[in-house]
Amino acid sequence: MRHPSIKSSIKSSIKSRLRFLTALALAPCLAGCFVSPGGESSPEGGPSGSRLRVALAFPPAENLSPYGADATLLSRLGVTEGLTALDVNGAAAPALARSWQREGDRTWRFTLREATFQDGTDVTPAAVAAALTHAGQAEPAPAALAGVTLGAKADGEHGIRITTRKPDPVLPMRLAGPSLAILSPKAYEKKRNPTPVGTATGPFEITDVNGGGSATLDRYDDYWDGLAHATGIDVRFVKDGTARANAVRTGDVDIAEAIPVAQAATLDEATLKEAGTTRTTSLQLNTETGPFKDPELRAAARTAIAPSALVEGVFEGYADPGAGLFGPAVTWAESKRVKPAGRAEPARPDGTTVTLATYDNRPELPEVAQVVQQQLRKAGFTVKLEVREYSRLESDALAGKFDAFIGARNSLLDTGDPVGVLGGDYTCDGGYNLARLCDKKVDRAVAEAVGTDGTGERQDAAMAAEAAILGTDAVVPLAHQRIIAGVSTKVRGVLLDPYERTLVGTGTRR
Repeated sequence: MRHPSIKSSIKSSIKSRLRFLTALALAPCLAGCFVSPGGESSPEGGPSGSRLRVALAFPPAENLSPYGADATLLSRLGVTEGLTALDVNGAAAPALARSWQREGDRTWRFTLREATFQDGTDVTPAAVAAALTHAGQAEPAPAALAGVTLGAKADGEHGIRITTRKPDPVLPMRLAGPSLAILSPKAYEKKRNPTPVGTATGPFEITDVNGGGSATLDRYDDYWDGLAHATGIDVRFVKDGTARANAVRTGDVDIAEAIPVAQAATLDEATLKEAGTTRTTSLQLNTETGPFKDPELRAAARTAIAPSALVEGVFEGYADPGAGLFGPAVTWAESKRVKPAGRAEPARPDGTTVTLATYDNRPELPEVAQVVQQQLRKAGFTVKLEVREYSRLESDALAGKFDAFIGARNSLLDTGDPVGVLGGDYTCDGGYNLARLCDKKVDRAVAEAVGTDGTGERQDAAMAAEAAILGTDAVVPLAHQRIIAGVSTKVRGVLLDPYERTLVGTGTRR
């Protein structure tokens, strides 16, 4: 028998003391260094180790909402989980659900494992159903639910039954999306976005957030899959890529994500970790307003771009030239790629003025933007360049306030399903539609792909939809990137996966 009230009281006392000690430790560290207490013994005799010091490129952009860009931040730090996860092959694997089975075309039944939320309450079918219902009602809809309507109901002591309006053969993969993390009922008590602070299920619990500067996480000792080796994580959000690389060199951090390619050669080979990723850097053209509403000017922009020059001059070989929305890390894509048809003929820009925007959290992007600016100018455009930090840029980009936008997007991040990103990014109702694209042919192609069953058939349909999107010239793929991280030689168990959903887990330690 669990006693949530007693347990919560004890945890609250411990957390208060930890916050006090953390504040004392950080007080003299105004220059941006990390102070980390030593390892501590587990009260249950489990694994124990030092706190991890992590530098991330992106601060919270949406107050830690699980429904937007911050969802990935939460999953990478081991805070949130969904019913399922993705394995190394991109297939659905157990997480909070230990098994599932399909019941007809539109219904799936998931069996939950025994687990608790970080507020001490049990993960019950009713709580899971409520969390998924809230996600389904969010506006804009989480990218993982683009084009999908679902209903969730508790079914017995350990079961939950999920029904979709239309058949959804990849629902188990969809539920692995970071934006469909399961939070406790306490997370939804306020009308604004739910809070993952103290309400998630992962091995690490957020105990303090200092705006966009830093965050403190403690180990959640009742995690269903066992104690994490690290006793906590001290996170610093450092948008400057050179500063992140320097922090690895000087030993101020244990893990730093998104090391700039220009800094890769300066790191000791033993601290440089590289992995393939499904992330693609693209030029998104605003099809709704401004000059690029004209498909002939979009075609002119597309023909002006030389991706190979970007790969050689900016990415220094840590990328491949943009071939489509899906790159080499999606191993089946190239053999199934369909040539875009029906593209407009390029018009002469004749000095047409456009505003090109990007963000500097990924240091390569401003350099990419400068090269693209030069290429567009050479073609006859007048280009104004605007660079901001991502959290100050996202809302304007989504609102269509720029004519063109350069961003890096992991094509399989939201669902692991190739169709998911197409619906979220390029359909009329897409929640992350930076190109403001609303095209009947594209919507029809994506809808056909959504309803396709069978792995091979779904891949074929996804590539047909990719061709329809590329045929509008709303997006110009520039480069397919690779993950570059800086990791101390003292650290083991860092999780680098092509979907970029994970970074720190129970086995990550120093």
